[in-house]
Parts: sequence; C-alpha cells; structure tokens
Amino acid sequence: MTAPSIHIRNATLAYSEQLIFTQLMLDLPAGKWTALLGPSGIGKSSLLRMVAGLTSAEETTSAHVLTSNAEPILQQIAYMAQTDLLLPWLTVLQNACLGAKLRAATRKDYANTIKQAETLIHYVGLSDAMHLYPSQLSGGMRQRVALVRTLMENKAIVLMDEPFSALDAITRYKLQDLAVELLKNKTVLFITHDPGEALRLANIIYVMQGQPATLQQVAELDSPTPRHLHDPDVIKLQSPLYQALLQASRGAA
Repeated sequence: MTAPSIHIRNATLAYSEQLIFTQLMLDLPAGKWTALLGPSGIGKSSLLRMVAGLTSAEETTSAHVLTSNAEPILQQIAYMAQTDLLLPWLTVLQNACLGAKLRAATRKDYANTIKQAETLIHYVGLSDAMHLYPSQLSGGMRQRVALVRTLMENKAIVLMDEPFSALDAITRYKLQDLAVELLKNKTVLFITHDPGEALRLANIIYVMQGQPATLQQVAELDSPTPRHLHDPDVIKLQSPLYQALLQASRGAA
C-alpha cells in the first residue's frame, strides 16, 4: 500500500466548551515523518486523536481530513498510544495478533497472521519472549511489542503519541532507530516532548502554541533518518527549536 499525503483543513476542537484550537491547517507529506511538539495540555494529543477518529463524548470537533489517494483515512490508519496498552492476559505473540483476532479472521488468515507476527517479533529481538506475558517484560520490551502490533495492522498512515517517552535514553535511542527502519515509506505523524527525538526522526517539525492553539512549522529536513546527534542538521536546528518551544511554553503559562 502506497502511503498518501494528508491534508487537514479547518480543524476545530472544543473540550467541555473550552476552545482548544480552531481552523488549524496541516499538511503531512507522503511517506515522511512529521513531528508535533508543544507544551503539555496544548492540544497535541487531541489533534492526533481527532485525525484517528478517537475523540471523546466531551469533545466537539469539526475538520476536513483529505488524503491524496482519495481513500477514507480511517481505513488507512494505525495508532500507537503513549502507553503500550498490552492486554495482561495475552502473551507477546497474542498481543501482536490482537487486531486480526478482533476482526474475527478466518483460521487460515489467522495462521498467516501468526507467521507474520513471529517474523516481526524475531526482528525486534523478542524471539525468546514470544510466549511471555506483559508483566514479565521490561518497559522497552513492552514498547517493542506495541510497535509490532502497530506494524501488524499494515497501514499506510501511522499516528504515534509519545511512543518512546517512558523509556530510558539508550532504549529510546535504539527503538527510534528500529521504528524508522520498520516504518519506512509510511506517512507518520508523531508527538514528542523531546526536541532531540524530533530532530533525529522527523522530516518536518511543528510546534503547537497559544490559546487557542496554532501550528508553527519550525524545521524541514531532507537528510536521511535516523540522524546521529552530531548530524549538522541536528546541531544547527537545536537552538531554534528550543527557542520555539520556550516561546510556546510562555504563551501557555
């Protein structure tokens, strides 16, 4: 499946009558990673959930979300939340195959799903943990399972809400590299509070700021990802990105 570009027009969201953002415009290029940063509570997760069709009863929303392939966007999305959301009574393999199980796949299709999941689980270095339960896994292992489960959906568009925030620095760095490799050519929108993570992974970086919130594009990078921390683009853009975040945090205070 070829990844489409996404065009979000006039996105408006209010939570319990409080206006979070209004008339937002955002373009996500096909097959690229777009990062979204900004102060806590500014509306980043709300925007992501809006695109994914996961808004709550307390939220009032309106938007036009278009894709370049004219296919319904909700049929093309895989969503990875901040927490791994693994079901504690299922093994690593069963959690990875959860989507197929919920869709009541035929016995033949489910057998094929298991084979695909086993291949991915091996690829992310969890072969020995395939039949363990979430309580037996470290945080990094659980996030790798969540990544596999996301990949098993085989969607062209991937939305990720701070997927690596709960990990230690080294595990986060390794999982960033793995995600870039496994999500190659997907259209990815991800939220992060880590400027370094955005600079390592993203092709385009936005900062959300203000009340109601607006979007400011602060960087566009053409160099290959994942970038090293000493990459010239990373070094050059660190200061402007931190300054943009500092300004956004002052506006949110």
